[in-house]
Amino acid sequence: MASGQQVVVFGAYGHTGRFVVAELRERGFHPVLSGRDAVKLKALAETGAAEVRAASAEEPESLDRALAGTAAVVNCAGPFATTAAPVIEAALRAGIPYLDVAAEIEANADTFTHFGGPARQAGAVVVPAMAFFGGLGDLLATAAMGDWVVADEAHIAYGLSSWHPTAGTRAAGAVSRQRRGGRRVVHTGGRLEHRYDAPPRSEWRFPEPLGLRPVVGEFTMADVVTLPSHLSVPEVRTYMTAGAARDVASPETPAPAAADERGRSDQTFLVDVVVRSGGAERRAVARGQDIYAVTAPLVVEAVDRVLTGRTRAHGVASAGKIFDAPDFLGALAPHITVELRP
Repeated sequence: MASGQQVVVFGAYGHTGRFVVAELRERGFHPVLSGRDAVKLKALAETGAAEVRAASAEEPESLDRALAGTAAVVNCAGPFATTAAPVIEAALRAGIPYLDVAAEIEANADTFTHFGGPARQAGAVVVPAMAFFGGLGDLLATAAMGDWVVADEAHIAYGLSSWHPTAGTRAAGAVSRQRRGGRRVVHTGGRLEHRYDAPPRSEWRFPEPLGLRPVVGEFTMADVVTLPSHLSVPEVRTYMTAGAARDVASPETPAPAAADERGRSDQTFLVDVVVRSGGAERRAVARGQDIYAVTAPLVVEAVDRVLTGRTRAHGVASAGKIFDAPDFLGALAPHITVELRP
């Protein structure tokens, strides 16, 4: 265990950032609260002992001060199109690992493209998308692959009971849509493509208790960046239950509301991952509560493994590449229940 070390949480007062701060404390780390709003940081610090270091992605010197003398940084501040690069650069200057919870496809692709070389040369660890979207799907697909070195296709179906987006989710989505110019993204033939047509509608047979549900096909999430970064799978498809897709698209859907003592909403999820090679099929299923809250144990487990040297790579690497996927998933109990179906 790497507990006792200082870990910076940039964007600590955001919805997901608060869960990450709480999880770090529970695991014995000393969170350093950072972000641009000093007032919000001080208010958060009053809920538990923590050091406050205000910083802005537009001010490199402030980031250097925030990261000085710490063991790692977790970036929870979106849109990551504007925060990821400056915080990664600061982490490289400080010589500490960087992890983020970005769900933005373009921001994650930028991290692999622009920082792969510099991070490898520095012997640094940079783990993007270490979250529900991107990280969990990658771990599940990697575990499902098992001893396969290649597969024909990977399908990640998200069965969400509902989706009440945070302000950060809405802001990140707006930035991504602007960058795409109204187009949508798919991963086919081993590369990302942009299309103008509407995503297909279909049905997906989830494991019980969900069963057959209408889904939006090609509801593309960060998995199309994380999986192909290390798995030889030319076709990667993601699906979202139709009701949750409507929720997140509607401007009338309220933000998530706390439903238990840990601050989690009553949202439940079932992630069904299928990989196929030739006529064979392998599957991994994950169940849990609250996609934002569950990001905290995902990224904090990753921090602990990075700081204790339980990694398989350096440079920019996704969760499935850098960690032992089955072992990592097993460590997430009781937050996530995982079933591998060879």
